[in-house]
Amino acid sequence: MLVYDNTSFIALGKSLLESAKQTSELLKTVQFLKEQKERIEKVSQVVQQLRAVQELARNNQRLFDKVRHEVRDILNSPYIRPHEVNRISDSFSSIIDMALEDMDYIEQILSSDFFKMTDGERTAILKEKEMASKEMVATIDQKTRIYMEIISFRELQKSINDRQAIH
Repeated sequence: MLVYDNTSFIALGKSLLESAKQTSELLKTVQFLKEQKERIEKVSQVVQQLRAVQELARNNQRLFDKVRHEVRDILNSPYIRPHEVNRISDSFSSIIDMALEDMDYIEQILSSDFFKMTDGERTAILKEKEMASKEMVATIDQKTRIYMEIISFRELQKSINDRQAIH
């Protein structure tokens, strides 16, 4: 024959109710933390996108400045032959055109939901375009250096020819 202790039974019931309340609160806390984690990840993605766009803008500004100043110096040099001017201009113009197209594409990605991309996909594309813009800056630097070396060589060649003509 079983004997029930009502006091222990009531204490057990209260304990179970308190455990259920704590478990319910714990589940709410877990859900809240999951939501906060998702929000933090979204903010992180946006910050990464912003940094990539800023770096793209800086790289493009450097491209435009280099073309504006250094290419003008190259084209105005008396050591660049007239038939070379168009070829030099075209080679730098194609890089600038590509940079402008990339900026238009990025504007479409960021301002339009037409592409139906996640923040992660947008960030990946922005990082890819950022790397491409760095490569464009390096290409402009390389082309500028090559043309400046050609100018220096032709200056040296002219000074040698002038000295030989004097003797």
